[in-house]
Amino acid sequence: MSQQSVLYDVPGPRQRRITLISSLAATVLLLVGAYFLIYQPLDDKGQFSLDLWGPLVDPSDENFSLVWERIGTGFKNTLMAAALAILSSLVVGTLLAMLRIQLKSLSQRRFTGLATPVSYLLRGLTWLLSAVTRVCVEVFRGLPVVITIFFVARGFPEFGVTFDTLWYLVIGLTIYNSVVIAEILRSGMEGLPGGQSEAAAAIGLAPWQTTRMILLPQAFRIMLPALISQLVVVLKDTSLGFIISYEETLSIGKQIIGALDNPIQVYVVIAVMFIVVNYTLSKLAQYVQRRLSRGRKTAGTPAQTPPPAALMSQAEG
Repeated sequence: MSQQSVLYDVPGPRQRRITLISSLAATVLLLVGAYFLIYQPLDDKGQFSLDLWGPLVDPSDENFSLVWERIGTGFKNTLMAAALAILSSLVVGTLLAMLRIQLKSLSQRRFTGLATPVSYLLRGLTWLLSAVTRVCVEVFRGLPVVITIFFVARGFPEFGVTFDTLWYLVIGLTIYNSVVIAEILRSGMEGLPGGQSEAAAAIGLAPWQTTRMILLPQAFRIMLPALISQLVVVLKDTSLGFIISYEETLSIGKQIIGALDNPIQVYVVIAVMFIVVNYTLSKLAQYVQRRLSRGRKTAGTPAQTPPPAALMSQAEG
């Protein structure tokens, strides 16, 4: 008996025909609705004319090369900011997650064998650091990322620290997304069976070795879908660079719209570009997850032992 038949009744021929007809009818209704509610109103206003689409799709248009040169510059800036923010968010988020796990482990220790004042000092320092990291996580996770970027771009110069506009955006995105990634990894590590940490302690591994060698790799594999989703968020949040005058894709798109007055056409093209990149990231995540799962199954497969007859023949030989 298949798993599907256990969970629910397998539809019969009549039910399958009804499902097929209903699906076709719903598709037709959606297409008709899209034609009358979207296509026709836009067509009546001339939104499909070559005058508006020409600079984006017609190489013979006088503005085509300049428009795509500007879009290419914006997209390159977007990918650069996203790549730097993703890399720094992963590094800082991983370190923060490991720090919080270690502080939680240290907070349960009594530091026996040390002098009483030293023991109390270490316990107090552990609780203080744990509270500081918890407050930082809650504050930066609760702030809208646009406010974080604004404060970074306006606050750093007040202290005499000046960077290129790109780095203000990267730092703002890193502050917000690193704490989110840290919480994803921390919850992944804390969700693992407690017996693994106990077994690691039994064979003499230090807490930081247990976290780095046993808990963290499993948390990355288990939480990979959530991590990839957050990385997609990083890519999309680069569009907030407009508040600090960073020339990313949407910012340059606004410049093109101001010159050509074709907002729908420009935003459709930019939306397609973002969808393609995000779809590629999701497919890459699925590929990595399949490879990790396949490697885990291969590593967990016990070696095949020869049958008793083969062992007897080897012994006689």
